[in-house]
Amino acid sequence: MDISLVLLVIVTAMVFDFTNGFHDTANAMATSIATRALRPKVAVGISAVLNLVGAFLSVQVAQTISGGIVNEARIGPSVVFGGLVGAILWNLATWLVGLPSSSSHALIGGLIGATWVAAGSSAVHFATVVEKVMVPALASPVIAGVVAMIGTYLAYVLTRRTYRSVRVGGFRAGQVASASLVSLAHGTNDAQKTMGVITLTLITAGALPVGSRPPVWVVLIAGLSIAVGTYFGGWRIIHTVGKRITEIESPQGFAAEASTAAVILSSSHVGFPLSTTYVASGSVVGAGVGKKLAEVRWGVAGQMVVAWVLTLPAAAAIGAVASGVASQGVGGTVLVAVVALALAAGAFWVSRRYPINAKNVNEVPVG
Repeated sequence: MDISLVLLVIVTAMVFDFTNGFHDTANAMATSIATRALRPKVAVGISAVLNLVGAFLSVQVAQTISGGIVNEARIGPSVVFGGLVGAILWNLATWLVGLPSSSSHALIGGLIGATWVAAGSSAVHFATVVEKVMVPALASPVIAGVVAMIGTYLAYVLTRRTYRSVRVGGFRAGQVASASLVSLAHGTNDAQKTMGVITLTLITAGALPVGSRPPVWVVLIAGLSIAVGTYFGGWRIIHTVGKRITEIESPQGFAAEASTAAVILSSSHVGFPLSTTYVASGSVVGAGVGKKLAEVRWGVAGQMVVAWVLTLPAAAAIGAVASGVASQGVGGTVLVAVVALALAAGAFWVSRRYPINAKNVNEVPVG
C-alpha cells in the first residue's frame, strides 16, 4: 500500500467535500435567504452545524458509493484520485457561472470515467448506476416539484383570509425549521458520498476488507469538511436558486424546503445517492408554478437542465483524463494535482471580478 498516495486521495476527497458544501448550500438556504427569513451568515452557520450532525445519521449511501458503482477490486487509489479531480473541477466550473449542478453526479461521473479508462467498462456496475442514480435523478425533481406545487397552492388557499404580515411572519418562522431540516438531510445524504469515496480508497489499498462500512474517523472528517464548505456559502448559486428561477415568497419557500427535505431523507433511507441540487431546484420550480406559472423564469430553468445533462459525462471525461495521467506514476499524479490547483485558482480569480457574497446576494440584478 502506497501510504502517501492514499493520504493524497483522502485529502482530495475532503477538498471535494468542501466544494460539495459550498456548492450545495443553496439547496438548503437559498429560499430562506431570498425571503429574508434568515440573515445570510446566520443561514449558512445553521446549515453548517446541521450538515455535520446529519453526517452521523446514516451510512447507506456511503456503502452504495464504496461498493455499488464500480468494482473496487479492479481499481487503485490513483483511479479514485482521478475521479475526484473530475468532480472538483466540474463543481468549480458550474459554481463560477452560478448554475446549481449536482455534486453527487459529478462524483459518480468522475469515478465512472476514471474506472473505465483504468479497468474497462466491465468494471463499472451500469445496472446499479441506472437503478440508483439515473432513475432517481429523473424522478426526484419531478416528485419534489409536484409536492412543492401542491404545498404552495394549499399554503396560499388556506391563508388567503389571513393578514399578509401575519402570513409572512408565520411562514418565515416555518422556513427556519424547514430549511434546517433540509440542511440535516443534506448532511445525511451528501457527506456520505465522501465517506464512500474514502472507504473505497481504503478498500482498494487493502486497508479495509471489501464491503466495509465507513470507520468513525471517516464519518467525522467527511462531516467536518462539508460543514466548513457550507459555512463559506456558495453565494453565486444561492443567488440563482433564490432569485433567478422565480421570485420566492415565504409560503413558497416553506413549501419548497419541506418538499426537498422529505424527498432527500426518503432517498437516504434506501441508499440512493440522490442529487440534492436536482431535488431543491425542482422544488423551487414547483413552488413558482404553484403560485403562478408566469413567475418561473423558464430560460434559467433550461440552463440548469443543460448543466444537469452535461454533469455526469463532463465529470467522467475529466476524471478519465486525470486517471489516465495519474496512473502513470508519481510524476503523473503530481502533474494532475498541479494542473487542478492552477485551474481552481483561475476559477477563484475570475469569480473575484464579479463577486457575489453575503452582503449583496439579494441585491445583485437578476440576469
